[in-house]
Amino acid sequence: MSSKNKILVVQAVHESGMDLLKNQPNFDIEITDDDSESNLKSKIVDCDAISLRTAQLSAEILNEAKKLKIISRHGVGYDNIDLKKAKEKDIKIAITANANAVTVAEHVMFMLLNISKRKDMYDKNVRSGEFNNRNKLPKTIELWKKNILIAGFGRIGRALIKRCLGFEMNVFVYDPYVSEKQIVSLGGKKVEDLTIAVKTMDAISLHVPLNDKTKDLVNYDLLKNMKKNCIIINAARGGIINENDLDKALKEDLIFGAGLDVFEKEPPEESNLLLKNDKVFLSPHSASFTEECMVRMGKETIQNIIDFFEEKLDKSKIVKL
Repeated sequence: MSSKNKILVVQAVHESGMDLLKNQPNFDIEITDDDSESNLKSKIVDCDAISLRTAQLSAEILNEAKKLKIISRHGVGYDNIDLKKAKEKDIKIAITANANAVTVAEHVMFMLLNISKRKDMYDKNVRSGEFNNRNKLPKTIELWKKNILIAGFGRIGRALIKRCLGFEMNVFVYDPYVSEKQIVSLGGKKVEDLTIAVKTMDAISLHVPLNDKTKDLVNYDLLKNMKKNCIIINAARGGIINENDLDKALKEDLIFGAGLDVFEKEPPEESNLLLKNDKVFLSPHSASFTEECMVRMGKETIQNIIDFFEEKLDKSKIVKL
């Protein structure tokens, strides 16, 4: 009987991370790209650790785990894991806490700039030979001195505030779990009531986890209280914004535009109205998809497993269940 720990890699990470794993003599490695429930149920039975990307680990799958001690997420979200079952079976969940903050923050600025400067409209104008009709185009928006609300002030929020301040924006932060002192020390202003705060914001960026409290956090009632020039961006999790309500608000010109990197159902169905709404700037859940970030996330995902079995995993990377 092997004394090695069996590691199941569900969807391979960057080769730099896989190289770390292959250099571990005490691990047996199995890689699978088949994330079907039936396959994972059979594979999970005798593994000690899982490296997990986007595959779903339902309660039914976790029920089959006999030896599983840790799930290492390739990212910071963990809504694809049944947390109740993981807690019941005392399975630890680790995240790549340090890998993607800068990358996602840059993606938010990328979206914010593209929307405010009407990138697609202006680009199309030149390519279609309408250069001399530029004065007929709707005007763009400056970010300078505008108010932005960062909802959720974890690592990504703290990376984003630096970039917003670089554009000389006024940054407000909504996060009940972060002290006013910490927010002020980084150049922001703490707000206590989201429903009141949105009324004076020119931009809102969401960085909260998806849970029972944040599901449909942004709904029609909240959207109708926003400024007409407001831009809202979600690079956190689909479901935080009610997509039908957002489509309605945009069609009624209640807000200026939206940027979505995430959707309630991924990939979004063809019937999703936002896919046909030209006031929405879309990306395919790819805010962290830079080459540099993939290297960092791959390494950290695997290093978390190695550190766990060597009993030196940083506790701040373990999700509190």
